[in-house]
Amino acid sequence: MPQRTVAIASKVGLHARPASIFTQAVSASGVDVTIAKPGGAPMDASSILMVMSMGVGNGEEVVLEAEGPAADRVLDELVELLETDLDAE
Repeated sequence: MPQRTVAIASKVGLHARPASIFTQAVSASGVDVTIAKPGGAPMDASSILMVMSMGVGNGEEVVLEAEGPAADRVLDELVELLETDLDAE
């Protein structure tokens, strides 16, 4: 299963607006994606409640995994999204 590790660029981490943008992108991809802190249990990346409950802050790393024929492309797009400050105007 393809995976990527990415540091969160948003100043507020994966909370509120950045978490919403991220989970919407995951849902729109049509691919099953999980998110976890390194060494942690994978969670459904399309669930805003699960993503926000992780308490991921700015600069912290997360591991994304996806399954399916478009997994690599979707992961690359999600990494690019998380490497952007999604809370910036």
